Formats: sequence, C-alpha cells, structure tokens
Amino acid sequence: MQKYFLVLCLAVVCSLAPRGLHAQESPQDICPRPAIGNAVPEPEDLRSRNGVLSIQLTVRNQREKDGSTRYCYIYGNGVQSPNLRLKSGDLLIMKLKNDLSDADQPASTHQHGQRSAADYSNPCQSGAMTSTSTNLHFHGLTVPPVCHQDDVLKTSVQPSDPPFEYRFRIPDNEPPGLYWYHPHIHGFSKAQVIGGASGALIVEGIERANPDLAGLPERVMIIRDQDLLNPDSPPSKSEPVVPKTLIDRDGDSANNGTGFGKPAKDLSINYVPVPYPDYPPAVITMKPGERQLWRVLNASAITYLNLAVLYDRKPQELGIVALDGVPVNADGVTKNVLNGQNHIGIPPGGRAEFIVQGPPAGVSGLLVTRTVDTGSGGENDPNRALATLTASADAPEPRSRLSASPELLPPPTLPWLGNVAPVRTRRLYFSEKLLDPNDPNSATTFFITEDGKTPVAFDPSNAVPDIVVKQGDVEDWIIENRSTELHAFHIHQIHFLMMDWSGVPVNEPFLRDTINVPYYNGHTLAYPSVRLRMDFRDPNSVGTFVYHCHLLEHEDGGMMGLIRVEPADSQQANVPASHPNPAQTPRAKTSGRN
Repeated sequence: MQKYFLVLCLAVVCSLAPRGLHAQESPQDICPRPAIGNAVPEPEDLRSRNGVLSIQLTVRNQREKDGSTRYCYIYGNGVQSPNLRLKSGDLLIMKLKNDLSDADQPASTHQHGQRSAADYSNPCQSGAMTSTSTNLHFHGLTVPPVCHQDDVLKTSVQPSDPPFEYRFRIPDNEPPGLYWYHPHIHGFSKAQVIGGASGALIVEGIERANPDLAGLPERVMIIRDQDLLNPDSPPSKSEPVVPKTLIDRDGDSANNGTGFGKPAKDLSINYVPVPYPDYPPAVITMKPGERQLWRVLNASAITYLNLAVLYDRKPQELGIVALDGVPVNADGVTKNVLNGQNHIGIPPGGRAEFIVQGPPAGVSGLLVTRTVDTGSGGENDPNRALATLTASADAPEPRSRLSASPELLPPPTLPWLGNVAPVRTRRLYFSEKLLDPNDPNSATTFFITEDGKTPVAFDPSNAVPDIVVKQGDVEDWIIENRSTELHAFHIHQIHFLMMDWSGVPVNEPFLRDTINVPYYNGHTLAYPSVRLRMDFRDPNSVGTFVYHCHLLEHEDGGMMGLIRVEPADSQQANVPASHPNPAQTPRAKTSGRN
C-alpha cells in the first residue's frame, strides 16, 4: 500500500468570526510587534551580492506587562528577523551580537564538563547555558557541525562578548528552498523561540527544480506561537460548548479531542498576533485569481499546524512543491511535480512551499489551521483562523518574484536515497517519565533512546555519542512513540526519506528533516512508528551533532541524543577549534545530495 503526503489530521473548520481588535501594547519598543488585525507584513529581504551576504544581527529581549518575554533579531535600524537570501555556493558572514538582559529565568547548571575560566571566555568552548546565553542553528542546511558554522553543543555567546562571527558557504548541492535560523541553547531554546527569535533563510532557485514556478510572485510567512494574550478569557460564543479546560503538566491547555476550546499557545503570522478566544485574523491581499508561491515556516516552539485555505468555506487545492527545503521530485530527478492537497500538516520546525491561487473578486477567503490530535498527553491545538484573503485589483505586488527564465538544476550525482539499500537498521523510541508517578501533573523527563539501552535524559556535559555512524553510510531508523503525546523528530545536518508509517509503506517523492511520530493510544498491540532512511553520504555531515524532538520543551527537558559521523576513512574529522582565516574559507564540498 502506498500513500503520498501523509498529514496527521482531518477536521471540520468551525466558523471563526472576528470580534474586537486590540493593539498589543508593549512597555518598550525593543521588539515591537504589529497590532492585531493588521495586514501581514513581508519580512525584509537581505540578498547576497557577488556571492557574499555579510550582515550583523543583534538579539534582544524585553519583559512584557503580562510577565512574558519577547525576543527578536534586529538588523540595521530596527528591521526584525530579515529573510536571508543566498544561492548555492554563496558565502554567509553573519555577526551575532548578544544584547540579552536577565529575563528572571533560572540559570541552567549544565556545562560541558570541567573547564577553566579561560574556556568560558571562548564562545567556541564555553557551553554556558543561562537565560542570557545564545547561539544560532541553521535548521535544515547541510553545513558542518563546527564552531562558526552550525555547532550548537559548545558554542555559546554571552552579552559581554564582542559580535560573534558565523561564516560558511551554502553547499553547491543544497536543495533550493526554505530553511531557517533560531537559537539552540539547551534548557532555554523554548523561551527564546516562543518569544519570537527566528527568521527565514532561503536558498534561491526553486524554479530551477520546477520550471512551472518560473516568474511567480512569492511570500514568506513565518507562523510563531506565543503565550496566551488572554489566558483567562472564556471561549468564543461562536464555538460549541467543550469540556472544562484541563491543564497539562507543562502548564498548557491539554488536548480535549474536540477541535475547539482554549489552545495551548496563541499564534502569530509574521508577528501579527491572532489571539484566543476570537482569533481576529490578519489580512492578506492578493490580485483576483493570482497564483503565488507561499513559503510557510512553522517556527512554533510547541504548536502543530494543519493549514488550509477556504473560499466561501470550501477547501482549495494547494500545490505542494517542497517540504523542509527540498523540492518535490520523482526518484531524485528534477521534474514539474505539483501535488495538490487541500490541507498541509507542518510540525514545529517544518516548512512547506506551495502554490496558492487568490480568491476571485467578491469571494471571501480564509487561511486557517485545522485541529491537530496531539494525543491524551499533548497540548490543545484547535481549529482557528490565521488570516483573511481579500481579492483586490490594486493589491500590492509581493516584494520578491522568481526568475522568469530559470536554468534547470544539474542532474544528481548520487542515486536517489529510496533506491539505496541501508547498511543497518536501528530502533529508537520516544518515552516520558513523571517525577512522581502518582501525580499526573508532576514534572516530566523526556527521553529518546536507542532500543536496548536504558533511557537517559540528554546531558550536555557528556560528550560520548549515543550513535556512531560512518560518512557514506545509509541507515534505516525505526522511531517508535511509546508516550501518549505526539512528538516531532528532527535531526541536524542531514535529511531523510520516510519509508513507512507504522508498518505501512509510503512512496514520498521528497526528503524531510522534521517529521511527526504518532502517539500511543494505550490500546494497539504495537507502538506507532515511522521508518526513516537516513542519509549520511554528504561529507559535510562529518562531526558531532544532535537529534531531538522539535517540541522545544521536550528538547529542553532531555529528549535529545548525540550522534557522531566519522569520516569514511576512519580518520579524525577536521574540526577547527578556532575561527578560520577568511581568506582560506573553502567552498563547501558537494555530494550530489537529492
């Protein structure tokens, strides 16, 4: 049995009519945000020139009246979270200045073993994990997991440090599509991401993989979650009566299984908040019937999305062209593949790129996220509106447009991953453990464990990898979920191919870096699972990096593992301990990854 484009849920979208609009006030303008009900703004585009994009970002935060903390990346005179646009082979030079202040969060005791005071002053070796520490992860890119590139294990930048320089080339074979950048300090990832610290990185040229996209205007939409603006409000009167709101052990609204009720978190679209209980939507204006490429990033810390576009309440076909930065293809070969679906599931950290046709004149449109069943142990992700789609002949052109005459991508140099036999199969599983087994609301430790080993929460002071593989290998990983809540598996540095879903073969023409693993309902004879074909063929994957659940409170709570990819010749990986000489920065190696 074969299935295409598995999504997690089917649900009826309720009537989500907006009521009052209230601007979101802030005591300061360090991280200003648009008002509720605003038009969806387009992030500023920063493009490479002559093969180089050189910028400085400053990460800042501010305490809100309700006790929450906003985080933001600032470029120049107040531009927040710009889109970074580069081509394959381009050099990115990003200086990151940490301007975080104490957000009254407890410091983590995690450090990377016994180190001297001099080590703590070196951002490449510090490993410091506090509420004011930060770093960057370039999610989805196949760049080496080393300092100044994409290391998140030891790299830690402090407010007292000078601007820290990230410097790497986009690999020549990096698939064109949507990637993103965000902080990855263990124990504090959720706080910074849920506060808004995230931005898009786009490898240009998706029209080279699918010429049907040539000349299309494009929009980048980043959907983020945040603490509820109105946590004490009763549900909207437009919703059916639901059971009493239950609070899970993380302090959020628990999944009630109805598709309605108080969500665990509010959502925003390009920072325009769409708060509970009435979900007053943001506004997107398009020319009547205009075809656009939408690049959508789920930068939420814990919220799953199940996107749909409705015209006069009827779901519209969305033409999927890429997931997780990788264009849809057939057996790795560039073709004009366009898969039509009327809803698209995107886990936290995932991305989807798809064609949307604007509504006809006089027709009302709505972008919504349908309910996602996260299991009895999960958070509540109900039906809700995100934005109205309005047709207007005077609609402004989106800021960016794809090339009208693209040159096709060269054919791949390696076999399609689905046609490569794995050298071995591993089994891993997600599990959870209550601090007090008799108290369902007690603190929880989260685990991801290779089968046959004892579950141990991730300890950043332990440098011993959980899994060791060789560069050039291809493996199958069967990942089970032995908990009662949905998890989202993510691995750094590589992509993978889903081969089956709980034992049912699937035939998907694309790779992923983040995927949902269904929850255990307590009744089935076998735990739900996914079989993933893991691709370690790229030389840039050599080094030590992590895999984890991309619900960041789970990652911060221990649901993370360490993997070391050794060179194919078994020699030590070339891991620079200090900043490379800019004049000697090599072009990234290519391996023909599909």
